[in-house]
Amino acid sequence: MSLLVDVLLLAVSFGVILLGAELFTNAIEWFGKKLGLGTGMVGSVLAAVGTALPETMIPIIALVFVGGAAAEEVGIGAILGAPFMLSTAAMFVTGTAVLVFARRGRRKRTLSIDQRIVGRDLRFFLGMYTLAIVLGLPLYEKPVWLRLAAAVGLIAAYVFYVYRTSQDPHGEHEADEELNPLRLQPNLTTPHTRVVVAQLIVSLAAIAGGAQLFVREITVLSPLVGITPLVLSLIIAPLATELPEKFNSVLWVRQRKDTLAMGNISGAMVFQSCIPVAVGLWYTPWVLDQAAIASAAIAVGAGLLLQVLLRPGNVLSGGQLAFFGLFYAAFIVYIVGFYQGPIPVPH
Repeated sequence: MSLLVDVLLLAVSFGVILLGAELFTNAIEWFGKKLGLGTGMVGSVLAAVGTALPETMIPIIALVFVGGAAAEEVGIGAILGAPFMLSTAAMFVTGTAVLVFARRGRRKRTLSIDQRIVGRDLRFFLGMYTLAIVLGLPLYEKPVWLRLAAAVGLIAAYVFYVYRTSQDPHGEHEADEELNPLRLQPNLTTPHTRVVVAQLIVSLAAIAGGAQLFVREITVLSPLVGITPLVLSLIIAPLATELPEKFNSVLWVRQRKDTLAMGNISGAMVFQSCIPVAVGLWYTPWVLDQAAIASAAIAVGAGLLLQVLLRPGNVLSGGQLAFFGLFYAAFIVYIVGFYQGPIPVPH
């Protein structure tokens, strides 16, 4: 009976996350229009940061409020798992959605995106996340001052990224298109600002609450299928909390708002490579084991490949994005067949 209840709660949490993502997508577009923001700012900053909140709370709660060796493992796993999921599974889901909607005649198989916006996101991500990996290599003991300086530097880099994105004059065309009515005021062509804000708050609460319940139920059910805490922190928890990014991007590619769809993911990659990593650097020794390094290396490799595919003159296709699912599959194969356990911390 308890197992059935947990399965039902898992299904409920999934539905709450998807409902929150739908409300958030609708509200954030209106919020961006009210503020006169372009596509880059809406997709790469507002949507990305908003939907990144659930998975960001996991390491903050684990490292800041819980503490201990087990919590540290979960926290670091969640920090590194998020960029891994975004650069592999999220790309796969978005690409598959493009192919499905194209097959139904709702859009083309190729994506029409502002390559400057997504390319800028990827350059920030690759630079910041590579720094995080280098600092986490178990080759030497990092002095406290180095970790703290790197944490402050990552936060400063993200502030600079937000500034650059807000100043970008490109990518206005999607934000200027006619928007769907606000869900809380469906009969008004122009909703009230306070209602837009209210829907944003409700949607974020739904995403955060649903994601928290999802992770809790996965944690309860995991021993029944032999899932280790490491796999839970690196794969299952980020997969649960990354659902908002994936579903928001699916909604946007369905509406042919491809820059918003890709910016939602690439912008979240920038956020996850800066803010949560800064938390990890500040509150832990930041020594990565084999699985953590492998997931981070795959994320960087996927980011580099996407950067190549976005070179001038090339048109990104749904099939190319779907290919990124192989990176995710490769990591699963590594965990199941080759992972040897934690690397000893040097002294």
